[in-house]
Amino acid sequence: MDQGTSSDLILALETSCDETAVAVIRGQADLLASEVASQVEIHGRYGGVVPEVASRQHLTQLKPLLLLALEKAGVKMDELSAFAATAGPGLATSLMLGLSTAKGLAIGLDRPFLAVNHLEGHLLSPFFQKPGGVQPAIGLIVSGGHTILVDVAGVGEYHVLGQTRDDAAGEAFDKVAKLMGLPYPGGPEIDRLAATGDPRRFNLPRSMLHSDDFQFSFSGLKTAVRYLLPEVPPEAMADLAASFQEAVVDVLVAKTIRAARRRGRQTVCLSGGVSCNRRLRARFQEACDKSGLQLLLADPKLCTDNAAMIAYVAALRFAAGAISLLTTDINPNLSLR
Repeated sequence: MDQGTSSDLILALETSCDETAVAVIRGQADLLASEVASQVEIHGRYGGVVPEVASRQHLTQLKPLLLLALEKAGVKMDELSAFAATAGPGLATSLMLGLSTAKGLAIGLDRPFLAVNHLEGHLLSPFFQKPGGVQPAIGLIVSGGHTILVDVAGVGEYHVLGQTRDDAAGEAFDKVAKLMGLPYPGGPEIDRLAATGDPRRFNLPRSMLHSDDFQFSFSGLKTAVRYLLPEVPPEAMADLAASFQEAVVDVLVAKTIRAARRRGRQTVCLSGGVSCNRRLRARFQEACDKSGLQLLLADPKLCTDNAAMIAYVAALRFAAGAISLLTTDINPNLSLR
């Protein structure tokens, strides 16, 4: 097919987990609308995401959110050039709702359809609206479900250098927060509590910090906190949060900078929900400044699950003339390739 143009309008849906999101983009940089319906309060009652509850909420939220996004964008449905949705990875029932809706709209309006990898959305989000667009870089995706280090050569040209062997960094944050009796989601709570703590108070393990590869492991750190907790007085909980956070940050920063040097990249990009962590951002900036590397950070609104990043990837693909078959199915275990 012909390549897309800068005036193409794409509507994208993101329903990979517990956030219902819809975005409308014109070209590759003009974000006309980005709406997210959060389910945090609902799942907070259970201390984590319940798949069946998440899918029911998507079913309720999708249509009104879609109409709201079109209204805010000032766009009519028949003006759209293509429809996109997350195909994976994620929760099967949640993915199915978003992908089926986008396919139905594409069929009904005789428009192209694009299935997007959720991980690619995160990976490329730091480049959105940046001069030059996507450029060679080392990308770290760090979220509740993923910790992946990627060598980015260009759009669609990715080499996964390493990933977690057990808990993702965000998963470790949530589990440790739960052990400490903090509310769900735990990541922001630890970030908040750690701000007043001493990160040197408790000597916690930095698993695989010095291994000659780019793999990660955070389950041992989580277990160390679990066994240490009974000995920690209430007044030292902020110190524990800061010490745990510092252990995670040390490993993420060190391995990412090492990867940039080894692969000869001059840019580091950080994405995913955990990239909102203030200490992580500050330490990455310090390390990149010291190493003479450029650091690209996504806007915090693009770090947690959202449809804007899905729309951006779809726009890049559409501009290159790529569309997906309507037979494309969800893949809850979709990898980055």
